[in-house]
Amino acid sequence: MRPWDERGSEMSSSLTASSGGIAAGGTEPVRGAAAIRAVAGDIKLSHSVFAMPFAVLGAFLARSADESWGRFVGKLGLVVVCMVIARTWAMVVNRLADRKIDAVNPRTRRRAFASGRLSAGFGGLVLVGCAALFAAACSGFYFFFGNAWPVVLAIPVLGFLALYSFTKRFTWLCHLFVGLALAISPIAAMIAIDPSALGRVQAVYWLAGMVAVWVAGFDVIYSLQDIEIDQRDRLWSIPSRLGAGAAIWISRVLHVLAFAGLLMAWRVEPRLGWIFGAALVPVAGLLIAEHIVLASRGKAGLDMAFFTLNGVVSCVLGVAGCIDLVVN
Repeated sequence: MRPWDERGSEMSSSLTASSGGIAAGGTEPVRGAAAIRAVAGDIKLSHSVFAMPFAVLGAFLARSADESWGRFVGKLGLVVVCMVIARTWAMVVNRLADRKIDAVNPRTRRRAFASGRLSAGFGGLVLVGCAALFAAACSGFYFFFGNAWPVVLAIPVLGFLALYSFTKRFTWLCHLFVGLALAISPIAAMIAIDPSALGRVQAVYWLAGMVAVWVAGFDVIYSLQDIEIDQRDRLWSIPSRLGAGAAIWISRVLHVLAFAGLLMAWRVEPRLGWIFGAALVPVAGLLIAEHIVLASRGKAGLDMAFFTLNGVVSCVLGVAGCIDLVVN
């Protein structure tokens, strides 16, 4: 039997799980500091590792040679703050939008909103707070550095980040929307550091394209674990519409395209030298290893393939690219 043909016995229990909050998770509502901890636990801030290195790399690509390091570090600090807030916003929107779906899925029914530990009203307050904090952080670029573009684009960015949570209701391209949500990170960081860099640094577009198809590829993999649930609930995903076998091959093609994007970014940006080029070798190996793990271990290898290996990919590329840009 192939790894992805296996069916866990818990899958059948999802058919009788209640769509109501507390019944699905078996937990009581939480308030105060415990509620904040529940939100933080649900959105997994550690997963910022997928996009953050590319935002930092985009910032380094935008830095001009005559800009002082003190001024640049101040901007970079605001970029990091904006990234954390924006990701928190996007994940809370996702957990709220999917709370009824999550409540009847054994894998997700203990999430804070799905289980009833947190109310939708509290989630709305979190979103209002995130939006206010994001706008305030973006305004810092204007008040301290004279750059109004982050303020102008703040609401459109939050709107776009919220969109992907709803796309699996109507298109199997939902995976690409997830990828695009992360792909804007290097471009947004470049706009925050120096908007004029968008016209002279072509590598950022290749990096953004790489992130889009790379994330879409591993999101296809991630959605394999919910293939039966998605089919039952008529949700759109590549695995639920095309089957596990086709989904795995589409993921492989997307990761080949992602590596091609990295090669192009390296080729068009002279400041990305041998350090970034050398990093492409282990990155290729990690992407191949990801698919070998999935082929051999199936769902049992998902954590290693989805979280560990892809986290290492982003960190290796981000660190190598930033070092190259500093020394060249």
